Amino acid sequence: MTVFGFGRRKREAQQLADAREEALRWYERLGGQLMNLSGDEPAVKQALVDASERYNAAGGQLERSTSVKQYDLARESSLEGLAYIRAARTALGLDPGPDLPPLAGARAGTITKEREVAVQGHTYRASPQPGNATPYYYPGGAVAGRGVPSGWYSEPWWKTALVAGAWGIGSVLVFDALFDPGWGDHGYDSAYNAGFDQGMDSGYDQGFDQGYDEAGDFDGGDGGDGGDWGDAGFGDAGDFGGDF
Repeated sequence: MTVFGFGRRKREAQQLADAREEALRWYERLGGQLMNLSGDEPAVKQALVDASERYNAAGGQLERSTSVKQYDLARESSLEGLAYIRAARTALGLDPGPDLPPLAGARAGTITKEREVAVQGHTYRASPQPGNATPYYYPGGAVAGRGVPSGWYSEPWWKTALVAGAWGIGSVLVFDALFDPGWGDHGYDSAYNAGFDQGMDSGYDQGFDQGYDEAGDFDGGDGGDGGDWGDAGFGDAGDFGGDF
């Protein structure tokens, strides 16, 4: 082995060890926080359930990790869990603690005002604050290519897409209704979705819209310039226009 090759291997081994220690640091911090928090309020209990799920996920990832990238993913899972811990502390009326490093999906934005919409006869709420009507916290991030803002929700309508890797029609309707640009104060970062919207306009959405137009289920105006998933929402079709 040449001196150059030995030096490269040594650097790679050090990088792997550093990534492991970084992931372990956040994982252990998450475990310690979980042991010290409890509460009966729905928002607190749900946030702690989600934090515990991320703790278990991070533990499994750490056991399997053999590369810097895999340790980085374990670190991200622990940071997501700590974001839920901060949410639980907020719901308990406690100081949330020091800021965390930004999550990978931090560009998705943050809920800034109360929002309530009706979609297919069901009411969905979003809020910057926890409450009995909005007990589900999401730290913000990309879900199947869409940016879901951090905040408190009446139910975890994004989870199906998070697990399946694709959005169902019902979740798309909820997303568009909640985050229509008519809702001011930067309810979410529309720039996050701009590239995705443009790509979908020329492919999937056009075919999807055409199929539903022929079936008579949706007005051809649903897609607008932004497509079904775009920023235009469903105002043109009259389904949600009155809400805004």
